[in-house]
Amino acid sequence: MRFMGLSIALLSNESVDLSLMKAYISCPSLRKIGCSGLEFGGISRGIATSCRAVLLPRFGGPEVLELRDNVPVPDLKPNEVLVRARAVSINPLDLRMRAGYGRSLFEPLLPLILGRDISGEVAAVGSSVRLVTVGQEVFGALHPTAGRGTYTDYAILSKEQVAKKPATVTHVDASALPFAALTAWRALRSTARITAGQRVLVIGGGGAVGFSAIQLSVAAGCHVVTTVGGESIQRALAAGAEEAVDYTTEDCEVAIKGNFDAVLDTIGVPETEKLGINVLKRGGHYMTLQGEAASLSDHYGLAIGLPMATALLLKKQIQYRYSHGIEYWWTFMRADPEGLHEIQRLAELGKLKVPVERTFPIVKVREAHEAKDKRVIPGKVVLEFD
Repeated sequence: MRFMGLSIALLSNESVDLSLMKAYISCPSLRKIGCSGLEFGGISRGIATSCRAVLLPRFGGPEVLELRDNVPVPDLKPNEVLVRARAVSINPLDLRMRAGYGRSLFEPLLPLILGRDISGEVAAVGSSVRLVTVGQEVFGALHPTAGRGTYTDYAILSKEQVAKKPATVTHVDASALPFAALTAWRALRSTARITAGQRVLVIGGGGAVGFSAIQLSVAAGCHVVTTVGGESIQRALAAGAEEAVDYTTEDCEVAIKGNFDAVLDTIGVPETEKLGINVLKRGGHYMTLQGEAASLSDHYGLAIGLPMATALLLKKQIQYRYSHGIEYWWTFMRADPEGLHEIQRLAELGKLKVPVERTFPIVKVREAHEAKDKRVIPGKVVLEFD
């Protein structure tokens, strides 16, 4: 099922190329306590056949999350990579999915494994994978609609979704990057195609996506203005923003001057949409993370909700193209090998980072979700694996 580039990730049982068997058997990263496979039975495939995973059997609060042993690991397709997780980050999408966002898409796939980001080691590769090898440290992120996520000892990603981990950062810091930074990359580089010298407005630069957008825009040679809460002003300026407007104490419509080539709105409420539209140059791009496809589908069902979302998006695109001469987009993360390798390069140079505020062991995933739900920890949280 596809909708504007969104596709449900269907789990497969396609067999692994047996020519890789010897390589898998010699791989020490598979001989880890807590995972069935080579040394725990199930040796017919030569890779992990079951492992620990955090399952979402039903929608609800943090209490519905279940850490289970012996969760099956599907066979790899030729273009897939099996990654032994060392750290995975918690994204706002994880919390929303757990609570029921995207129910129309995900309910048929329950129980789900949450998680988009990962940093770890390659445990096995499909027959067509060439750029990463067994034992290599990698990081990456799954598509927003993936049903088997990364809250598991062994995650499965396509070869386009992983790259070598930045050598200068830890697994914890690497796991905080891909989903947020690729979301920002998709908007700024793939959609708006920003270039050096342009002006970019990031609405909500204090979050992971917004902060990544600031750094990516600065690295591209753009002039950046952002709106943030007071506690994030200095961090935004240190990342290269030329101006950081405190939306809690200032009138953003008055404080933000001039016209912009691109606006990335990570908040996506009517007030921020109005602000972003009105400060764009003709031919500029307004991009919001808060597309309404999932929410309309949840409310009306897929058969009605998806056509309604398509019609709503088209209406806004025509409206703003006619009234303001600008392009209007709903944006979301997609696998982008070029973007992921640029994120790796910038991270290694110290020019791109999503600060991690706290880590939890994977066995305390409920506590981590509860802390994020209650906003006890406003910044990025990462789950670590022993």
